Amino acid sequence: MMSAEKKYAVSGLLALWLLTVVAVSCGKKNDDPEPEPGGPTPYNWVKPVHFPDPVYDFSKNPLTNEGIRLGMFLFYDGIMSRTNEIGCGTCHQQQAAFTHHGHELSHGVDDLIGTRNSLAVQNMAWSPRFFWDGGVHDLDFSPLNAIENPVELDESVPSIIEKLKAGPRPGAKMPVDYPQLFREAFGTEEITTGRTMRALSQFMLTMVSATSKYDFYLMGDQSALNTQEKEGMLLFEKNCSSCHAGVLLTDHSFRNNGLVPMRINDRGHSEITGDKADRYKFKVPSLRNVGVTLPYMHDGRYHSLEEVLSHYSDSVRLFMKSGSEAVETLDPLLANPEKPGIPLTKSEQQAIIAFLHTLTDEIFLKDPKLADPGIGNAL
Repeated sequence: MMSAEKKYAVSGLLALWLLTVVAVSCGKKNDDPEPEPGGPTPYNWVKPVHFPDPVYDFSKNPLTNEGIRLGMFLFYDGIMSRTNEIGCGTCHQQQAAFTHHGHELSHGVDDLIGTRNSLAVQNMAWSPRFFWDGGVHDLDFSPLNAIENPVELDESVPSIIEKLKAGPRPGAKMPVDYPQLFREAFGTEEITTGRTMRALSQFMLTMVSATSKYDFYLMGDQSALNTQEKEGMLLFEKNCSSCHAGVLLTDHSFRNNGLVPMRINDRGHSEITGDKADRYKFKVPSLRNVGVTLPYMHDGRYHSLEEVLSHYSDSVRLFMKSGSEAVETLDPLLANPEKPGIPLTKSEQQAIIAFLHTLTDEIFLKDPKLADPGIGNAL
């Protein structure tokens, strides 16, 4: 009789084979546009079969192999910072689902500390708003926040453009000829803010996480989850899916989940909207790959999933008694005076945690097409 481990491996390979068949078949449509001789090669971005339609408008930024390659170099290159040492990939590391693993708050130039925990960069095509406060509504503009933030990249876009125009950077571990890469991606060597941002988006749009054990289960492989994981999934659906909804594990809303303000009085979404009703509300993050994106919450205060579940089971009750002004906007789903928070037994918490680990997508975390090409920083 086949062991559970072997059975899962076989079924997992079958699911991957099915995804590959879908990708190949979609890529062979007769009406696909043929690339012009010497021009960029269209990239066949394929929506996972069990995902909803993306919200990103691909028609305004058609993906190409060359554009994605350019975006990859830009994402990892320290040239994007004032010091030429910090890139997007510094705080968004692949093995941690493109978060800053182990850091409560992001670290930028000169090792300065930011004010929030780095969010995962994954499944960006489905996100209508970005950052913990929702301050950006277009993926193409999202890099500007980090570039201009004085404790992150602390650089100006005009300065970056000039550095990119200068060609291979002396002292870099892997000199990159950006004028040539821009020519390959866009047809000419012209380097502009728009092209730079669109290239970054093209690379980030390929960061699709859809091959976890949970995905295999959703696609029909009942053996992908064990008994405890299935129990945890049912408990999760009952207690957590109002916010962490659907296959993306987020409803993209902004909510106050009962955290007493720490370090700074960060009022979250209201800093964007100006509405007092939005005070202390933060973006509901996707829980995909949550097992590797610790620490948790917008300020990184929790270092384990056990602490997170304990917060919802026990700490929300104390939060409601804290007298903090943040209590006023506590999410109604947590504010039941008789049963505040999400009451869970220890065994129920462990079952939910077991389920959350099935959201880890090892294929995504180790995909060589998303890896740092080894540009390194200026020496």
